[in-house]
Amino acid sequence: MDLHIQRHRLFPEISPANHGFLERDGGHAVYWEECGSRDGIPVVFLHGGPGAGAAPVHRRFFDPESYRIVVLDQRGAGRSRPLAATEANTTWDLVGDIEALRQSLGIDRWLIFGGSWGATLALAYGGRHPERCLGFILRGVFLGRPEEVDWFLHGMGRVFPEAALAFREFLPENERDDLLAGYYRRLFDPDPSVHLAAARAWTGYETACSTLRGLNRGAPHPSAESDRATLGQARVSIHYFMHRFFLEQTPLLDQIAPVVHLPATIVQGRYDIVCPMVTADTLTRAWPGSEMKTIPDAGHSALEPGIRAALVAATEDFKLRL
Repeated sequence: MDLHIQRHRLFPEISPANHGFLERDGGHAVYWEECGSRDGIPVVFLHGGPGAGAAPVHRRFFDPESYRIVVLDQRGAGRSRPLAATEANTTWDLVGDIEALRQSLGIDRWLIFGGSWGATLALAYGGRHPERCLGFILRGVFLGRPEEVDWFLHGMGRVFPEAALAFREFLPENERDDLLAGYYRRLFDPDPSVHLAAARAWTGYETACSTLRGLNRGAPHPSAESDRATLGQARVSIHYFMHRFFLEQTPLLDQIAPVVHLPATIVQGRYDIVCPMVTADTLTRAWPGSEMKTIPDAGHSALEPGIRAALVAATEDFKLRL
């Protein structure tokens, strides 16, 4: 159904009550933090990207008096170490990390909250560990299918031609027939002048296409810290793109049967160009008990007003459903 949501602002800023690193295989140390009520409903926040990392604002979708809020940075992303590492970094490694974190925190079952790539990862986790899930809140659904990859690389330019042109023309003309290969070579080139320029072009493309109005503030002011984050996100992201998100042998829609009896709220911007609405619609039809909330004046970003409000409304609703 279409919703115009004007209420439900983000909850106030909150600091972690506990945080640490989960030592995992392949030399990865996965950063995690928790805040809110120790006795509240456990919820895990799964960030997008791949490789984007979590931010303090992500804690604020949840009422800290009612939720035990767990946030982690996926392998190679954010505060996890080593940054930008792609060895031993697959969808199923990340699923294993989420489950290991649940066990280490002594949580029996939790609500799974994820947007964009985080929604992909939420579904992958649910398919592997359905008995550990209370329900799902998903935003900007991405299923990792070949047609979605092709849309990202070639289709978004139908709506954002200037962004797509800049993305393509960053590469020499003789490399534009294979955008992934061209960007991959540059992102893993040892020369900072090569890999940083490619990272800015790669992440800038998605950023330019992510919002319908009002939030696209452009690239962050250049700094050593922002360059590290941008490079980390771009390298991890293209690693997953090159491997088709490690889902070719295990399509997500073939795995969700164990969780379709659980409650699910899907929040989708009508004008989401990065993850078009047809994908969320496909998931909703395959999940009879799910509820899709279509935001008529929004794109992809979780922080666009309508999407932000619908996500907070969903977490408030789940307080009564769980």
